[in-house]
Amino acid sequence: MSDTLTSISPTRPYMVRALYQWIEDNALTPYLMVDATAKNVQIPTEHVQDGRIVLNIASRATGNMSMENDYIHFSARFGGVSQEIWVPLIAVLGIYAKENQQGMFFDPDEYDNYQPEKDSTISSIENNTPDAPKPKRDNKAGLKVLK
Repeated sequence: MSDTLTSISPTRPYMVRALYQWIEDNALTPYLMVDATAKNVQIPTEHVQDGRIVLNIASRATGNMSMENDYIHFSARFGGVSQEIWVPLIAVLGIYAKENQQGMFFDPDEYDNYQPEKDSTISSIENNTPDAPKPKRDNKAGLKVLK
């Protein structure tokens, strides 16, 4: 039973995507609270306070947003300068709506026993391997027109 529990994927990426969609559907502003001290976080460090940063991840404030099971990636402007933002899901502390603070904060121990697959994209990125696969950046649907 414990082997099964350690192999179950964390709920965090699914909850982040669901709450992001709910916040956007209700015309609110999704804010992502990130542990700026976590490994492989790529954020504008000049905006970090108390080891954390809060990012506006509204679709109108970001470009090329990608929310995968291992990371969140997007581009955003800070002080008028476009920057690429990478946030491993393990570094996400919470997601909530700016206007009413409704959302969710996550158990900091959720990833303690999680063992990701050996071939996951984030493992390659973490190891800085030159052959690391590039994350998907297009939002093309996987549908074909059948005749």
